[in-house]
Amino acid sequence: MLKQLLGDPRPFFEQLARGLQEHGLPLALGPMDHICYRAESNDQYLELRQALATEGDCLVEGMIAGRPIITFRLHQPLAGPFGPVPCLELAAPKPGKTHLHGLEHGEIVVPELEQLLRDYPAVPFDTRGLAQHPPELTLALAPYQLKFHLQSLADTIAAEIARNEVVPVPADYFRC
Repeated sequence: MLKQLLGDPRPFFEQLARGLQEHGLPLALGPMDHICYRAESNDQYLELRQALATEGDCLVEGMIAGRPIITFRLHQPLAGPFGPVPCLELAAPKPGKTHLHGLEHGEIVVPELEQLLRDYPAVPFDTRGLAQHPPELTLALAPYQLKFHLQSLADTIAAEIARNEVVPVPADYFRC
């Protein structure tokens, strides 16, 4: 069913794996804990949100960077070269911006971001995310991205819920 909703993820996973290998990075850096699908429109977001609710359990839906994002823990993790991927993030489009829709990025959990930079100094990581919370490194693998974090998205979500940091989606957000 996920394949029918989001398309075949194999080319996405294969391109991410190829990009890592081209940069001299092993596939075994850490587990890929989730992938992100960017909806083309708010209508598509709402349709996919409803359909994906049959494929997984909602961990959270909230406002991030000015638009709704919902995360599901999948009943059946996605299989790929990074091992089982347990979660899927669905992002609504950012207001006023045009983006490609579809699978957009994957995130890998690593023990230390600074160690990754030291071990692979020739890799063109974008380090601007190190200053944010939670910190991250990004590797552009056009048209996709790989992001590296210190903990899984599910653990980050649980901590944000416990600290009451989730910004709810306004009730009128999707009204025309």
